[in-house]
Amino acid sequence: MRADRRFAKARMKFRRVVSPDGLRILRQAWRDGAWAELAEPLCPFETQWQLSYAAPHARPGAPLLPVQPLSFRDFMLFERHAVDAARGFARRFMPAAFRVAQAYERVSRKTFPAFRPGALWRRQPIYYMGNHLAFVPSGAEVRAPAYTKALDYELELGFVLGAPLFDATPQEAERAIAAFVVLNDFTARDVQLAEMRSGFGPQKSKHFLNSMSQTAVTADAILPRLDSLSAFVRINGETVARTDLRGMRHGLGEALAHVSKDERLFPGELFGTGTLPGGSGVETGRWLKAGDRIELAIDGVGAIEHRIL
Repeated sequence: MRADRRFAKARMKFRRVVSPDGLRILRQAWRDGAWAELAEPLCPFETQWQLSYAAPHARPGAPLLPVQPLSFRDFMLFERHAVDAARGFARRFMPAAFRVAQAYERVSRKTFPAFRPGALWRRQPIYYMGNHLAFVPSGAEVRAPAYTKALDYELELGFVLGAPLFDATPQEAERAIAAFVVLNDFTARDVQLAEMRSGFGPQKSKHFLNSMSQTAVTADAILPRLDSLSAFVRINGETVARTDLRGMRHGLGEALAHVSKDERLFPGELFGTGTLPGGSGVETGRWLKAGDRIELAIDGVGAIEHRIL
């Protein structure tokens, strides 16, 4: 995304303040020794900014994101995904280690220990902070970054806060969920391992692009049947994965309550469940390449479709 030209030309000091009547937020710029109200938006998350960001990938009349998130935290709630992704990662990028693990699993009939998530995952919900400004809506044409030869998709359920939280109980946290969306967490797998070993978590392997369904569904329509939701991934019309939302280590309320410990959360913040079991190419062995058309869908929530350039 190119820098907004208004910022480059303005070279001004600006601020936002609550109006004297308390009903509006005023945009003001420092001009001629005083604060003057601005008519044009200068803040991300305002309509004009979202329109300028959408311009490269949206046709006239096309939907935008149903929610412009204020932040993005992505959990890892499904053990089966963690195990199968680790196994698939070893298969592609560490073939010698994979053969050792494969022999262990064949003889012992148990999961290779290194494929299982660590002790912290069992004690508490774990997550990373993603790039909330890198989301594009379903329908956008996307391309792999120049620095990867292993572009992957990750099917997730996203949920958006509709009320502030602080030191919430799981019950309070779950009641604060306003809506659900389908998420796709694009990942450069051949970049990911070195970044994770750095101790700072994912960076260029994750932050270049995410996508979201064009619609959001209110929480009251989804929460009562969360465990019964089915999902699928199709590539070029072929179904490569069928999955569901059963088997989360921590419930959504538990996960949000954990994040809210001594930390304020605000309406508009976005969270992901982490990849549904079987919902990524590293698990199935079906990687994305130029020319592919991918569809990721969750029953009752929505769908994401992209063409890979």
